[in-house]
Amino acid sequence: MRVENATLSDLQAALAAAGSTAAELSRAYLARIQVYDRAGLRLNAVREVNPHALAIAAALDMEKPAQRRPLEGIPILIKDNIATADAQHTTAGSVALESARAKDDATVVKLLRQAGAVILGKTNLTEFANILAIDMPAGYSSLGGQVKNPYAPEIDEKGVPIVMPGGSSSGSAVAVAAGLAAAAIGTETSGSLLSPASQNGVVTVKPTVGLISRAGIVPIAHSQDTAGPLVRTVRDAAILLNVLAAADPLDPATAELQRPVDYTSFLDKDGLNGARIGVPSDPSDPGNDVYYGLLPPRAAAVMRDAIAVLEAQGATIIRANIPTEGWIGGPGTEMAILNRNPQSPTKNQAARRPIVFVYELKHDLNLYLRDWAADTEMSSLADIIAFNAAHADRALRFGQDVFLAAKATRGDLSEVEYVSARQMDLRASRTLGLDAYMDACRLDAVLFPAAGGAPIGARAGYPSVQVPAGFIAAERDKDRPEYPYGATFTGRAWSEPLLLRLAYAFEQATQSRRPPPLPPLEPA
Repeated sequence: MRVENATLSDLQAALAAAGSTAAELSRAYLARIQVYDRAGLRLNAVREVNPHALAIAAALDMEKPAQRRPLEGIPILIKDNIATADAQHTTAGSVALESARAKDDATVVKLLRQAGAVILGKTNLTEFANILAIDMPAGYSSLGGQVKNPYAPEIDEKGVPIVMPGGSSSGSAVAVAAGLAAAAIGTETSGSLLSPASQNGVVTVKPTVGLISRAGIVPIAHSQDTAGPLVRTVRDAAILLNVLAAADPLDPATAELQRPVDYTSFLDKDGLNGARIGVPSDPSDPGNDVYYGLLPPRAAAVMRDAIAVLEAQGATIIRANIPTEGWIGGPGTEMAILNRNPQSPTKNQAARRPIVFVYELKHDLNLYLRDWAADTEMSSLADIIAFNAAHADRALRFGQDVFLAAKATRGDLSEVEYVSARQMDLRASRTLGLDAYMDACRLDAVLFPAAGGAPIGARAGYPSVQVPAGFIAAERDKDRPEYPYGATFTGRAWSEPLLLRLAYAFEQATQSRRPPPLPPLEPA
């Protein structure tokens, strides 16, 4: 079968009907990786192919289960900060971890294997999920190089994309958009699923923190980290959530998990009828119109069209700004870090980063290296910093200023400034932010443009579902290719079923996604 635009549902049907085998599917995707990722456009989305993928697929073809598992024989790509206890490495894109493997599969990988998936390979990413340096380009890692956007793969004279692929789950989103796999797993701390999903025209779910286990994932900050699917349709996202949403004793955040038996049962093409959706935009209060007020004309037009669709499908739109105290982090939630990135336009100026990220980074990364990493001499954040400094020509093209700031913390999360910052983040994003906004306006969900609402949703630990909504381009460059732009539905904790229902109805009404204009696949 033709796999370049196939959904999980398509692959399930083809395998169930014996129209294709798992080995045929894996070979088809590996051929596309060779043509588009390793050669041709050199999208650079896949950092490492699983050398045992074809053997695993062939073994699955030999099985005759009485009832097929939900992902039986389906190839899936995994972001290279997610541990796999096999022949593949787990590097977070860092040359310091080039040799690193894992002592065990991450919980999400175990669940995928149990569901019958073939782990096809590891995807490239922004190094350490974009917490190493200031102003590192999205999709760049010292080990994997630069991921390109398949809709606009042009790069400048420095090798930086003219149109970014989004990050940090860049390779995962690009791979799905370009048909290198039907699905991939990414991670997010603040925007790392939503951003590449928007830039590459794919669907994602940034789950409630605690819905999907983080055990075995190279961390930034446990307060906000989560894994999530990158797929082509809302139905495919629901299929993957059915597999991945599970309690895990290795991740205490999953102890409060709430989920339905079947996420796909909530998909309804009329699901927008009667919904109340907040649009945080009131031009009469421009100081607080932070999500829509500064949108470029093309992006603003996409969102106007999206809102018109929501209304046409029976949703009630409530336009009101989120008050200032809700969208800022609050006093003492950010810290200044000196930017020494030699390629940054703001070199030698102070950049502000969330205190929670910087303080939890040292604590959480040290635990990962102790408990999960194997075949590496790196046992701490300090080891990685020292290695990078000793191999600066390969490792430090953009510096490591955030890592240096994290090294200066105690690493035990005992500092009063950390404790205060986390409480202020929750107060702003939940109590004075999304909770207050949704209560006051009696909302089912909030509509954000692309990844614009990522910080408030991430701080709160609340879920978002994003779907393609249209296309944009550089405002003053008519010759530059168009690339996708997404619409994001955000809600309260554990509201994934409702958000999937709304997103599915929007997707069915708009059918906005179209594949990137890749050249035809020529037979080898």
